[in-house]
Amino acid sequence: MKLENVLGLIGGLALFLFGMNLMGESLKKQASGRLKNVWTTLTTSTFKGFLLGLVVTIVIQSSSATTVMVVGFVNSGFMTLQQSVGVIMGANLGASITSWILATSQFENAESALWILNFLKPSFFMPILAFVGVLFYMFIGKGRKKDLGSILLGVSVLLYGMEAMSTAVHPLAEMEGFRNLMVKFSNPLLGLFVGTAVTALIQSSGASVGILQALSTTGAISYGTSIPIVMGQNIGTCVTAMISSVGATKNAKRAAWIHLYFNVISAVVLLSAYAIVSNMVPIPILEKAAGPVGIAVVHTVFKLIALVLWMPFTKQLVKLAVKTVPDAKSEEKIEVLDERLLDTPSVALDRCREATNNMAVLACDTLAISLDLLSNYTEKVGNTIREGEEEVDHYEDMLGTYLVKLSGRNMTENDSREVTKLLHMIGDFERISDHAVNILETAQEIADKNLSFSAEATQELDTMTRAVLEILNMTLTAFTTDDLALALHVEPLEQTVDYLKSAIKKRHVQRLQRNECTIEMGFILADILTNLERVSDHCSNVALCMLEIAQDSLEMHEYQQKIRDNDISNYNRTYDEYMEKYKLPERGEGAKVMPAEAAKPAPAEA
Repeated sequence: MKLENVLGLIGGLALFLFGMNLMGESLKKQASGRLKNVWTTLTTSTFKGFLLGLVVTIVIQSSSATTVMVVGFVNSGFMTLQQSVGVIMGANLGASITSWILATSQFENAESALWILNFLKPSFFMPILAFVGVLFYMFIGKGRKKDLGSILLGVSVLLYGMEAMSTAVHPLAEMEGFRNLMVKFSNPLLGLFVGTAVTALIQSSGASVGILQALSTTGAISYGTSIPIVMGQNIGTCVTAMISSVGATKNAKRAAWIHLYFNVISAVVLLSAYAIVSNMVPIPILEKAAGPVGIAVVHTVFKLIALVLWMPFTKQLVKLAVKTVPDAKSEEKIEVLDERLLDTPSVALDRCREATNNMAVLACDTLAISLDLLSNYTEKVGNTIREGEEEVDHYEDMLGTYLVKLSGRNMTENDSREVTKLLHMIGDFERISDHAVNILETAQEIADKNLSFSAEATQELDTMTRAVLEILNMTLTAFTTDDLALALHVEPLEQTVDYLKSAIKKRHVQRLQRNECTIEMGFILADILTNLERVSDHCSNVALCMLEIAQDSLEMHEYQQKIRDNDISNYNRTYDEYMEKYKLPERGEGAKVMPAEAAKPAPAEA
């Protein structure tokens, strides 16, 4: 084989692998956001899971990526082991679509009389795809249009690479040594080993099949030779999922083993049957040369037969995986944010939203509970608040680290903005839980020293407490439901809380002047008011961040002023309503009233 042919083969392989990666990454970036919304509902049965795995793999063009995603979902508790079986089966069949895309090179030999086939020739549509892809990628906007350009460029580069490989290996058809080597591969075990090794090395069954299809254009690869190699390729593709399961939970490891068993046992059973039948009965087609279309047929037929064999035995497949990775005595902790999901950023972001929702609910509930302790302190409830604050701290550390890693991945503009939003918000939710502990410590001091507020101070504090509980509830609901209209009401209520803090402090000074209160209780009241006001500030930060990101802005103070200026009448009307609702009582009016239980933030659906 001449040097130029070797270089052509290397260059074609490089283009082929790059095109496949470019196309796959762009498809994943655009598709995963839509697919994640139906993942849970479409895995309620094995058949639905199969359809989901099939569609996902066809869309993102990678069974390995789909299977790694499954391992990540099982690891984080998002999917059960039984649900994973159908998705893995569908992913196996969906992988065959790549071989059919590559088989279009066979249409180069189509008869000119069949003019419709001319439009399916790579030489016809590759330049068009490349040109349109460049236009979209370089000159037409950004976001989805640019990603579409990447997809078109990926397909055209992949097909150019396939064509270059086919051209480079064509001289091999005349080489006796190459033909003798292909004869050796007709040994089923050797062919199985070669297919497994090559696919495991490049970690892509699509690329491995593409190389085999390129070699098949020499006419030296028969159907008899290709069958064992294709079976081996299906085993080799399991390596990616097996590697991704290292360090995962037991169920995640089992999901990877299910993928391996599905392909290994299928290959062993079908290869044994193939060897027995081919030795007993002469099958003429096995000696014929298999072109790219023939390889695609072999690849698809193997997957269909394997699917038919395993579909009635999904439970047994799960049991086999459970026996391979048995349960331990100690209970495993589920990892909510699995790093395996970072390869599918939109899905990883969805898990971040869920974790942040949980964090927000916990922080707000912890703050609400701490306010009850001001009138009824107990050590048990105090410990619950401290535990809640520690868990919120853990959420912040975990989410912060994960979101920073996620921000470095290739994702859509909307997803990128969402990552920025969550990174801003987790700090505010963490600070709310810190203020819960501050209020707890104040409540403990009141209980230990057997102190109490005057009736007027108690009623004033109750008014501010109810306002803060409402702003907490409003912010939590707006965030968990992504309700921008509700988020607009947070800022006027925050201004009301600011006013209440200032007004109550002035009233306390007047009571001090009349000797109706002590300086010690004044310090305690000031601490409580400061913590409540800062909680409302953090609620305002969360709401403003939601609105800013929606408007593609991150200048908080400027945006805050913009909200007031844009619709000053609505803002003032809302502010006046809250001022009336939380109007401080007249001096000497009313008795002790503690925070209303109904005003606490309601736990949100995570």
